[in-house]
This record gives sequence, structure tokens and C-alpha cells, in this order.
Amino acid sequence: MKIFKFGGASVMDAAGVKNLVSVLEKVGYKDTLVVVSAMGKSTNALEEIIEQYFQDKTKTPAALLPLKEYHLQIINDLFQEQKAEVVAVVHELFAELHTFLKSNKSPDYSFVYDQVVSFGELLSTNIIHYFLLNQGLDSFWLDARNCIKTDDYYRAANLNWELTQSNIQSQIGSASLVITQGFIGSDSNNFTTTLGREGSDYSAAIFGYALNAESVTIWKDVPGVLNGDPREFQNTRLLHQISYREAIELAFYGASVIHPKTLQPLQRKEIPLFVKSFENPLESGTSVSKGKTLDPHIPCYIVKKDQVLIRLSSIDFSFIVEENISYIFGLLHEYQMPVELIQNSAISFSVCVNNKYKRLEELILVLRSRFNVDVTEGVDLFTIRHFDTKASQFINQKGKQVLLEQRTSETAQFVISV
Repeated sequence: MKIFKFGGASVMDAAGVKNLVSVLEKVGYKDTLVVVSAMGKSTNALEEIIEQYFQDKTKTPAALLPLKEYHLQIINDLFQEQKAEVVAVVHELFAELHTFLKSNKSPDYSFVYDQVVSFGELLSTNIIHYFLLNQGLDSFWLDARNCIKTDDYYRAANLNWELTQSNIQSQIGSASLVITQGFIGSDSNNFTTTLGREGSDYSAAIFGYALNAESVTIWKDVPGVLNGDPREFQNTRLLHQISYREAIELAFYGASVIHPKTLQPLQRKEIPLFVKSFENPLESGTSVSKGKTLDPHIPCYIVKKDQVLIRLSSIDFSFIVEENISYIFGLLHEYQMPVELIQNSAISFSVCVNNKYKRLEELILVLRSRFNVDVTEGVDLFTIRHFDTKASQFINQKGKQVLLEQRTSETAQFVISV
């Protein structure tokens, strides 16, 4: 099978859904599994609903209405007739979501988050499934939660590969065109879990791995993998081909076009990955496969915004050695702080982290019991792969203070004050 993944931007409205069908008709959809994200900014809207839920539960029903109307409007724009069934499914899903929010007793934010945000993918895939049927494409709707089995580390669940692979192979059967959700799975108690933001790419790779897919294609609103985010950098260029290794490096440093976990399962089975434009589906885009050199070989620019720089120094001027470093990393793991950059000297340790789980205050409180701690929030982390003199000068042109700088033979990184 071929695996296609469409993100939220590609199905943000009725025109996007119609274009998805057009892409399938142009490139072929026989023996194809399509992974779809939530429509548009639905995940963001659901995150706001979760925030509202924890602040004032009485306002939650009203907060759900705009999101419901958004999906119903897309249905109205898509279907001239035969829409009663899909409208009923959407009403049923919102009723299920409302029931959960009304009856839930768990105070665990991450647990509630996964149960709620998953409805974005369930809504989008049901609407698209029924529209495919309406257009004469024999689509089979698959609940990814019956396939993707994980632990209960909510919001960033870890995969049970053996069980997941077995489930996928048994669930797909002989279906030729399958529509399913990215981002979501379930734990051993069948509670919904998520694979982390932007995890739909990872879902596509999981299905590709389990099905020994011919290829995985991620359909984006850009021509392919560029050497920088065009929203942040000028004069970006298309990378025609890159190796798995290089793509993993770029993803690790934060290149948003490919999810960091996506490439590992594909590399293990040497399944090629393509990143293409859903606006121009017949163009070649970017291919990622084994042993391909970077073409063209140019600097690649990556920025991660709103990071936190933590500087630690020993209170008694003792060395920060293995015992202290092990203790620090243990805390970073415990308080769910993804590490973006580290640098240490004899009596100091600096780390740039992403406070994505909002647990910075808890972490700092514990660290202050053992170290002098200096915290700078809201910094930007710039990474330049394959940097040269001209590329490095780009940082100086930003006119901001460089708080920390680190270079290897291939990569330069700069933590910059905003």
C-alpha cells in the first residue's frame, strides 16, 4: 500500500476536502491508506476548550458551539444531498464529547487533553469518509485507536510496536482505500492517547511500517522540504532529495516539515518518504531515502521560538560532574522538559528547554534547593545545518544578544534574546 498524510491546513474547509479528492484522483488511490489531521485550527480550538473546562466547567457547552458550527458548515458546503448520515455522526461525536466533559472526574490535565483533542481527528475523517463515498470512491473508515496501542503517557504516548503492527495488519483486511486518523491511539484500558503535537506524520510512518508500504507521502502547503521555514526566512529553496540521516538531524533540531519520530520506522524498512504540495500534486517535491546526498548542498535554517534558557552553577563552587548531570537530567525527564541544547563547564551547566507542559516553576523550585539558578524565558533557538561564514553572519544581522553559542563541524546553534 501507499500511505498518504494530509494535515489540517489541507482540509481546513470544503475546498480543501474537494482538493484532497482531486489529489487522489490525479495520483491514484488504489491500495492507499489516507491519514488525516483535524480540520484547520480545530486542535487549537479544542485546547482552548480544555483550558475553559479547567477554569469554569459551566461555560464548556457554550464553548463547543463554534467548533460544532464550523464542521457543520463544511458539511453544508460539501453535500448537496445525502448529508443526513454524516450530520448525525457529527452530532453524535459532539454529544459524546459533551458527556465526557460533564462526567469526567479525573483532575489529570494530560488525560483530559487526550480524550478531548482526539475529537478533531474523529470529526475530520468521518466528514471526509462520507464525502469520498458521495464522490463514488469506495472508502473504508478505520478508527486508529483500534490499531495504535500505546502506554498511558498521555500527550506523548509511547508505542507498543508489536501489538500495533498486529492490529493494523488484521484491521486493514482487503480494503483498497482506507481513511484513518493521525495523532491518536489508545492505551491498555482503551482510553484515548495522543502521540504529541504534529504526531499525524508519525502515525503515517507507523502505518507504513506495519504494512510494509511502498512509500509514505506527506501532503503540505509548501513544494516540499525547504531549507528554512518561509514564514521565518527569506529566499528559501527546495531540497530535492535528502537522506534519512539528514532528515532526522533536521527534524531533531526542529524543522517543522517532518515530525522527529516519523523517519525512524521508515528508515528501518527503507520505505521512501515524499513531501509534496497538495496544490501541485504532480510535481516531484522532496524525496527522503537511504544514502541520498543533500541536493542542493546549502545551509538549512531552523528556529524554535519561546524557549527557556536555564543556567545552573554549583552553590559551593564544586564541579558539576556526572552525579550532578545525572540528577539534572532526571529532573528534566520528571518535569517533562524537552531538551533542545546543553552546554556545561567545570562549575556551570546551561540547558535550553521547551516548557510545553507548563511545569517550569515546579522544576525551578526543585533546582534552587541544590544550585544557583538563572532563568531566561522567551528566547529563540536558531540552528544552522551546513553553516558557512555567510550563514553564520545571519545571526549577527538579527541585532539581538546571543546568550549562548555552540558549534560542531556541521551545525551552529545560537540562543538569542528576543
